[in-house]
Amino acid sequence: MNKKYLPSKKCIVCKKDFTWRKKWEKNWENVKYCSKRCRSNRSDYISSS
Repeated sequence: MNKKYLPSKKCIVCKKDFTWRKKWEKNWENVKYCSKRCRSNRSDYISSS
């Protein structure tokens, strides 16, 4: 797959775009966070919503 055409999503915590990675291949539909840092800060996102 060409890097130009990789799918991307927006992180629900930091709002940054992130692109598909091989390690997310099987559960790309469930990926919501761009990094471990955002995953650990998700409580901040939930409380501010």
